[in-house]
Amino acid sequence: MADRVWASIFVMAAVTIAIRVIPVTLMRKPVKSRFIRSFLTYVPYVTLAVMTFPSIVESAGTPLAGYAALVVGIVLAWLGAGLPVVAAACSVVAFVLALL
Repeated sequence: MADRVWASIFVMAAVTIAIRVIPVTLMRKPVKSRFIRSFLTYVPYVTLAVMTFPSIVESAGTPLAGYAALVVGIVLAWLGAGLPVVAAACSVVAFVLALL
């Protein structure tokens, strides 16, 4: 059992290091392609959205409350509300709709 734990830790460490080392070793020159630079700029935002979207929808207990909170958050952010206001409004909407 302990061998499997250490093997898992080693594999996770190797993958984590490889993800950071391979791009640095392969890309020594600056990227000149406008498309690739744009793509690399948006990768962190897309990754964050993909990781958080399912949690947003399912965290309220019902998908309806999650979707409603998401819509309220998008509208408030579009209108220029700050992060604390958007987070509080989304939490209130999800909480109230989850109680219904």
